[in-house]
Amino acid sequence: MQITTKAIVLSTLKYGDTSLIVRAFTQSDGVKSYLLKGVLASKKAKIRAAYFMPLTQLEIVANHRNKGSLESLRDVKVAVPYRTLHTDVIKNSIVLFLAEMLGNSIQEQEQDEGLFKYLEYALQWMDAHELSPNFHILFLLNLSKYLGFYPDASNQNSTFFDLLEGSFCETPSLNPLIQNENLENFKKFLGTNFDALQAIQLTKSNRRELLKTMIQYYRLHVHGFREPKSLAVLNAVFS
Repeated sequence: MQITTKAIVLSTLKYGDTSLIVRAFTQSDGVKSYLLKGVLASKKAKIRAAYFMPLTQLEIVANHRNKGSLESLRDVKVAVPYRTLHTDVIKNSIVLFLAEMLGNSIQEQEQDEGLFKYLEYALQWMDAHELSPNFHILFLLNLSKYLGFYPDASNQNSTFFDLLEGSFCETPSLNPLIQNENLENFKKFLGTNFDALQAIQLTKSNRRELLKTMIQYYRLHVHGFREPKSLAVLNAVFS
């Protein structure tokens, strides 16, 4: 079936000498993988490899057979041209990290309009604004709403946050916990939007610890989650 839909690039993998496999989150059908035969062979090809940089927002015309195999693309155009995400070195390092996190976390092959609109908005916001070093932490926290494990924000005066249960508690359990200064920093992000990020001040070490905690939270709640390889690069950028 031929379909026209928006799509956000999650990853690309070189296939043979001239082809690419592109994994994308589509507005119409969730995660889809496409085989682009010969796309690396000709600079004059209608569909160009440059369209598939991480987290690029596209409009595609695709053939979806929905049989679990690789799909094909008939036409591609950039839906939202970014001004800074792929040219600013720091923003690009965050893009690579978030693309890997999204690729590890979004698994459903079905439509999720709310998640798609959140990704559209968040990426366009980052592109248009001066970068906050806390952007990726809030991005991941808000993303958890659409993945089904956003923290229960009640009882915030409690001493601990139970990462496995996703809620605050007064009595420690055997589950991984957030506590002390890391807990206070974690609470700063609950209910916060991107426009308020500049008001959140963290030291480099606190930010690294909180990001480590967020990745642990994802590991506990996303089946088959893999540690992002780009984390080391991101930590180096903000060190």
